[in-house]
Formats: sequence, C-alpha cells, structure tokens
Amino acid sequence: MSTTYPSSAGPGSDEHKTDPTQVRGKRRFILLSGGALLLIAWVGGFVPQFRQRQMATADTKELAIPAVEVVSPTFTAPNSGLDLPAEVDPWQEAPIYARVNGYLKSWLVDIGAHVKKDQLLAEIDTPDLDQQLAQAQSQEVLAQKNLALAKDTNARYQEMFKQGVVSQLDADTQATSQATNQANADAYAANLRYLQQEVAFKRVTAPFAGIITARNVNVGDLITANNTSFAMFHVQQTDPLRVYFRVPQEEAANITAGQTFDVQVGAESAKRYPGKVISTSDAVSPDSRTMLVELQVDNSKNEILPGSYATISLPTTVLGKILILPDNTLIFRGKSLQVAVVSANSVVQLRDVKVGRDFGIQSEVLSGITESDKVIVNPSDSLTTGTTVRVAATTFTASPSPGVPKK
Repeated sequence: MSTTYPSSAGPGSDEHKTDPTQVRGKRRFILLSGGALLLIAWVGGFVPQFRQRQMATADTKELAIPAVEVVSPTFTAPNSGLDLPAEVDPWQEAPIYARVNGYLKSWLVDIGAHVKKDQLLAEIDTPDLDQQLAQAQSQEVLAQKNLALAKDTNARYQEMFKQGVVSQLDADTQATSQATNQANADAYAANLRYLQQEVAFKRVTAPFAGIITARNVNVGDLITANNTSFAMFHVQQTDPLRVYFRVPQEEAANITAGQTFDVQVGAESAKRYPGKVISTSDAVSPDSRTMLVELQVDNSKNEILPGSYATISLPTTVLGKILILPDNTLIFRGKSLQVAVVSANSVVQLRDVKVGRDFGIQSEVLSGITESDKVIVNPSDSLTTGTTVRVAATTFTASPSPGVPKK
C-alpha cells in the first residue's frame, strides 16, 4: 500500500530543481567568508606577536647601552684650610773646622752647651807654628835694623853727593839699597802678621751665640788644618727659627711677606706657634709645581727643636677655589688617574687627571676636567673611549664643602 503526500511533489516536479548560479554564489560566499575568517585570525595573531618582537628588540638594544649616573665637579673653597708639611731649621748653623795643625790641648764645651759669641770652645797645641812665629819675629827685627842702617847710609851718601865727594853712581846705589831693605822689611812684617793670625786660630771660638750640637774631638787628637771632612764642633742658633714649607702653585699668588700662619710641631695635639712670612722664592719649582716660603718663629723658650717635623696651617682666607670630585669617579689604570666624561651626544671620553688634596671621600682635581663636564660615577672596568652610554635620570653633585684633608 502506498502513502501519498499531498504537499510533496514528485521527482520530476519544478520545486526540486536548483539554480546553478545560486549554488556557485553560495560556494563563493562560503569561501570568502572562510578566507576572511582566516585573515582575521592571522592578523589577530601575527600583529601582536610582531609588535612584541619589535618591543623586545628595542628593549634589547636599550639594555645593550649601559646606563650610567654622572656627577658635576664643584668649584668651591675648602672650609677647613690647608695643612702643609714644613721643615724647621735653625736661624744660623755652622760646622767649626781647624785652621792650624797640631794636637787638641783641651775642649771646654760639650753638646747641649749654650755658648755666646766668641766664647772659647777648645785650644790647640801648635809647636810647629810657634817655631815659625818665633823665626818670623826674629826676621822682622833683623829686617827693621837693616832698613834703619840703609836709611842712615843713604842719607849720608846723598849729602856727600851734594858736596861732590861721591859720584852719582854711589848715591844711586845707596838709594836702591834703602828701597830694597824697605821691601824686605815690609815682606817680613806681612809674614809675621800672617803667622800671628794663624796662631790666633789656636783658640777655637764660637762664631755666634747658639747651642753646641756636636763635639767630635778629644784631648790629644791630631788636628789637621782646613780638613772640611772633619768638623770639631757644630753650633746652631735656635732663636729665632726658620721654617720652610712649599705651597702649591694655585695658592702661591696668595702668599705675601708679613702674613702669619700657625706652625704645629709634632703630633696633632701639639702646641701651635705663630710664624711670620719673611720671604718667598717668588718662583715655582718645575719639578713639584710649588713655591718655597720661609717663616720666622720665635723660640725664646727653646720649646722647638731644629729639624723637627712641623705642619703649616693655611686658613681659608688665603686659599683660592678648588675643583673637587668624589673619589668613586676616579679610574685607576696604569700609571695615571683617569675619569670618564660623557659628551653631549652620550659618548664616553676617558681623560687623564691630576689630583691634589684628598678630603676623605672627595679629592681635589688640579687638571683634566672643568666645572661643566659630566663625570661618570662608579665607572665599569670595561668602559673605554667612544662607548655610547645612557645617562640615568638621577644626577649627583659633588659636595661643595670638602672636609679636613688627609695628612
């Protein structure tokens, strides 16, 4: 039995016939829709990944450029003055040598003795010189008698020549004899004076008031005249004292005669003495770039010993401004100190610098940089000239008040 569907058409009806154009349109639509979906999916996945790669590349390049912090040098005056090493010398000193040959007869002073000018220090026994003096005295007496006789004889001959008793030749001969005896008498007198002066050196005396700091002779020692390698005594005048120190070239123009500076002798807790500038060398040494300054210090109480170590304190009123940098900017490579300066286009330049005083965490820079330079803090060992760097946002500034300099 067959079932009949009234609403259905048979296989050959027109309702079951499909238009080929519509089929192709549907397929094209499906393909385009699928392609669009694939394109959207590809763009949605690739673009973020591409941007991420670009950001990663940029970050890598940025990280490859080292970031540095820089400091600006400070041009300022120190607030603690300047301490300089000094040398304490006696006002006068002299080694005392023998001027005559002989043997030491006696010495009257020892080391530490305070002597006055021309005070007797020792006596020398000179038997040879004494004999020479006695001989010279006799020769001088004989020469004076011969001269007296020659004068009398010449006077008589000249009178007889006027009377025509003797010839011109005889008169001239006697005049020449008188002149010869006069010359001999003068020579013997000069020799006598010389020996008398030599005999005076038998007494060794102090050339000036001072303190005997060395005695190198004993009784009976053989004394050789003018032996400059052997001093009998050494004497020093210790009041006042001369104190010498060298001031850096930068401060030399600020030192003038008449200024007074504190002189500290010995340890830091030692007493300070006023020293007056009496002269300067008015020249800078090419070796140390410093100027020599001389002070006069009163030592009437004999509290300061010549040869002592001393320190001169220069106040800030006589010091000029200095350029300072933190010590953590200095690069120790080879024989010279260097700093790394960042240019306007962020390129590093290594510069040799010369430092002066050390203030603990800061140092004085004498040459190599200027106040406008940007110096890298804590530079790495691999930093070289020509390296490109990135300056960090924070910029340090050197402290304008350096502390007490190290000694």
